[in-house]
Amino acid sequence: MTEDYITMNRSDNVLIIGAGLAGMKAGLLLAHAGKKVYLVESLPLIGGKVIKNEESFPNLECSTCMVAPVQQDVLQNPNIETLTHSAVEKIEGEAGNFRAVIKKSARYVSMTDCIGCGMCFDPCPVSLKNAWEEDLGERKAIYVPCAGALPNVPVIDPDQCLQLNGQQECSACADSCMFGAIKLDDKDETIEVDIGAVIISTGAETFDASKLPELGYGKYPGVYTPFEFERLFASNGPTLGELTIRDSEKTPGKIAIIHCVGRQQVGYCSSVCCMYSLKFAHFIKSKLPDAEIFNIHSDICLPDKNYQKFFNKVKESDTTLIYSPSPEESKVSQNGSGLKVVYTGADGKEQHVEADMVILSGAVIPHPEGSSVATIAGLNLDSYGFFEAGKDDIGSVHTSREGVFVAGSAEGPKDIQSSVIQAESAAGQVMICLGEVNR
Repeated sequence: MTEDYITMNRSDNVLIIGAGLAGMKAGLLLAHAGKKVYLVESLPLIGGKVIKNEESFPNLECSTCMVAPVQQDVLQNPNIETLTHSAVEKIEGEAGNFRAVIKKSARYVSMTDCIGCGMCFDPCPVSLKNAWEEDLGERKAIYVPCAGALPNVPVIDPDQCLQLNGQQECSACADSCMFGAIKLDDKDETIEVDIGAVIISTGAETFDASKLPELGYGKYPGVYTPFEFERLFASNGPTLGELTIRDSEKTPGKIAIIHCVGRQQVGYCSSVCCMYSLKFAHFIKSKLPDAEIFNIHSDICLPDKNYQKFFNKVKESDTTLIYSPSPEESKVSQNGSGLKVVYTGADGKEQHVEADMVILSGAVIPHPEGSSVATIAGLNLDSYGFFEAGKDDIGSVHTSREGVFVAGSAEGPKDIQSSVIQAESAAGQVMICLGEVNR
């Protein structure tokens, strides 16, 4: 095989796995540089977990206002092919000459015919918990994950749809659509693409608080995880931003926020948990100015110089900071109609606060999809389960496979700013990689 032949078969296309903020930012940079980008996302929407937030620290920017323009730019860019509800099944080859196999699951709703009117939702006879809303709200078998989701096109859950799972004849959604956008005969597709480089940006999750039963998660309705509280507070969330206790109309008067939940189990500090815990205190005070708020913490981690001003403001007016050498070892129990949080105080003795609501600030952990993507892409994970970046190169976005790069929380816990910076770096490294292999 001649060198000229090899060069002719090199590809300038780029595959990005994960359409959160890091993936979208990297995709736009590469698209603006003239590269064809395949942006693959397992969810039926793009934007990642940032769009679950009402506001983002430290400047408390409206998250939707910040992310929506990026989402629109991605969806409208002719150099980006956005493949939602899809998964990469295989990556073969080498830098500059990869081939990827992508499974695009049937959406059962036409992306071109649907106008996003939502008239198909109410007729659907199936109701179930909405996982995107942290099970705080319900959805139908045909749904968009949340208000304002982009693309604003529903997807049908084939496991829940009465017609698709064979339980009974049902065409309620199709009958309600005057545009003929419902395609119950839609099929999964397999797409093969030639690419020169790959960026992994699958994001992260938070620690499963149910693994620490003494904290009462799943037992007491007033105990919440971070993203449950985010959706409770969000104006486009299941309660439209009304702060009430789960399964009741009670407004909390006292709220305890427990830091470092899962830190001992995962073995590292997630760096962003203190900031989002303080943000929660600020949120609560903005809606419930008479509420008493307690942040039970050990270390206070401020990973960026811009966070100091925000921290000073919150601690002065929005919360009571309570030091505990091991806040994650606190115990939550029923106390009349409320809750009691027992913790170890600075003197080593047990102390307690009473609360109506408890928020468990969980550690940031690898996304469940990470291990399968690592296997498909032939990549190493680090000892914590995140994608391993160059060990001897500080701030590296290189992985264990040439031509494959990592960005955002897929590499480790990060705030929004750090994720975007790493996405920009990954895009730059892709340009260098493609320039080198295509010379």
